[in-house]
Amino acid sequence: WTPLLVAACISSLGGTVLDKVVTGLEGIAVYSPVINGTGGNLAAIQACRISTSLHTRGVPGCQVTDKEARYEGILHTFWGHNSNTHTARWLIIVSLVGSCIFLLIIHGLNAGHTSLSPVFILSYLVSSGIQVAVLMVLANWIVHFLWSWGSDPNNAAIPYLTALGDLLGTGILSLAFVALWYIGA
Repeated sequence: WTPLLVAACISSLGGTVLDKVVTGLEGIAVYSPVINGTGGNLAAIQACRISTSLHTRGVPGCQVTDKEARYEGILHTFWGHNSNTHTARWLIIVSLVGSCIFLLIIHGLNAGHTSLSPVFILSYLVSSGIQVAVLMVLANWIVHFLWSWGSDPNNAAIPYLTALGDLLGTGILSLAFVALWYIGA
C-alpha cells in the first residue's frame, strides 16, 4: 500500500499546482492531462523493461553484477550500451512525435484555447522532452533502488513514476505557459 499512498500524495501536489495555475493560464487544463499521461505511461514502459531485465538475472534483493542490468548512474540512463538505454532514447523520441500528434488533435478540436505558434509548439515539445527525460532517469533509479531493497519494482515503481509524471508535467508545463505569457506569445 505504501507506493499507492505516496503516489496519491504526490499526485495531489500536481493537482494543487494545476488548480493554482488553471485560472490564470488559459488553455493549460487541456494540455496538462496529455503531457502527464504521455510521460507517466512512457516511464511505466521503461520501468517494466528495466524490471524484466533484473528479473531475468535474479530475485529482488540480490546483487546484479551483469553490466546489462546493473545501475551505473544517471548518465548511464541515456548513454550506456544496453537495451534499456536505447529504449530510453527512443521513448523520448516517441514522446515528441506523440506530442506533435496530440497538439494537432487538440488544435483540430479547437479545445486548447491557444494558437499553435512555432514558439508555443517549441515550448510544449521542450516541456514534454524534459519531463520524459527526467522520468527516464527516475525510472532507472527507482527500479534499481526498489530492487536493492528486495521489493518487486513491477508492483511498486509504476505508482511512484506516474505520480511524479503528473507533478513534473504540470509543473514544467506551468512554467512554459508562464514564460509564454511573459514574452507575450
